[in-house]
Amino acid sequence: MRTVILDAPGRLRLADNKEPSEPLARSALVRVHCVGVCGTDLHAYRGRQPYFSYPRILGHELGVEVLEAPANDRGIAPGVRCAVEPYLNCGSCIACRSGKTNCCARLRVLGVHMDGGMCERLVVPLEKLHPSNTLTFEQLALVETLGIGHHAVGRGRPEPGEWVCVVGAGPIGLSVVQFAALSGARVVVIDVNPDRLAFCAGVFGVEHLIAADDDTQAALERLTGGDMPTLVMDATGNPKSMERSLDFAANGGRVVFVGLVQSDITFSDPEFHRKELTLFATRNSTTADFRSVLDHMEAGTVVTDPWITHRSTSETIIDDFPTWLGPGSKTVKAVVSFP
Repeated sequence: MRTVILDAPGRLRLADNKEPSEPLARSALVRVHCVGVCGTDLHAYRGRQPYFSYPRILGHELGVEVLEAPANDRGIAPGVRCAVEPYLNCGSCIACRSGKTNCCARLRVLGVHMDGGMCERLVVPLEKLHPSNTLTFEQLALVETLGIGHHAVGRGRPEPGEWVCVVGAGPIGLSVVQFAALSGARVVVIDVNPDRLAFCAGVFGVEHLIAADDDTQAALERLTGGDMPTLVMDATGNPKSMERSLDFAANGGRVVFVGLVQSDITFSDPEFHRKELTLFATRNSTTADFRSVLDHMEAGTVVTDPWITHRSTSETIIDDFPTWLGPGSKTVKAVVSFP
């Protein structure tokens, strides 16, 4: 079967791999139709992704069709379209026992710690498949990205009318923007890329946009009447930005690091204590996040059509992939199909 393999940083290869042969007692054989490309894949291509080794089959944002499945009570049967929850947790560690499966002590993520879904067929545990009768394969491939934002916003717990600052309007930042706006908060977005800011205004109707520069903090002060945002969510994955985000938070505020970076983050401890900030990490998402995102998508409260700006196939991805990188790229979300 056709498989896209990242052999080393900057080196993708289209291969003909063996068909999956795992037993299906508690799993399903699925046909991969669409794979979303996210920051994790781009970082891996650059050689900058934590918890990653080569060679690796990428792909954890998947829209799939069930080919074979054992009897189950979840409606997962041949022909059913599903999103895939790519976080394979152990079920027995302290995090899993407390319902925090997203940060399982022995977590394996498809396409990161183990081979993923950039292939024609894949075996997936039944409990990691989320069916939908109405969404397309492309839409289903976006559920995982949206789940990251949904979980991150849940960590920050924005309240109606609260000033929420989202730093970084890449795909993950955009998912944060969507769910922060649904909470009724007053959202302000900061980014260095004017095209991303225009996307937030045109697609999500974000009213408050600030270009990231030396005047950013002063602009936030003016916008909030000197109070500063009580919730800051940094989705840049950039150490300097993440450190500076602590300066954007109001006294008594909260900061959520949504982005992940292979680096140390440092900040002034006296200033951190003076403002009595609360700092959150957020990792992946949970089954509940997936279900909530699917409900929003099926109800039309989360719009996904404008997200996909670039499309590729298993036959063209090797040439297309490098064009999605770099500050000059206008890529919001690329989706690869396996026709």
